[in-house]
Amino acid sequence: MFQRVIIACCAVAASFLMFAGNAMAGDIAAGSQIFAQNCAACHINGGNILNGAKTLKKADLEKYDMYSTDKIITQVTKGKMTMPAFLGRLNETQIADVAAYVYDQADKW
Repeated sequence: MFQRVIIACCAVAASFLMFAGNAMAGDIAAGSQIFAQNCAACHINGGNILNGAKTLKKADLEKYDMYSTDKIITQVTKGKMTMPAFLGRLNETQIADVAAYVYDQADKW
């Protein structure tokens, strides 16, 4: 019985950490400002002026397996296809902040 309680507690703790990591990776308010200055020209209201199928909206991020702050951080850092890399233009903290903002906004756009 005791082992089952321990296993259940560990599972709950692991689940919390897994989901909390996505939500708390960066400063959403700071990310909003960084997004407005660096990303909104191509991604206004979560859209994508270069490829309308690949927006920042939750459904599209999920469809393309990009709905996590880690994957958004990688995309912003390294770029991909028509999106330029932002590492160098933005530091790692700024990239984490904008990723937190995009993740937070994805189901609101």
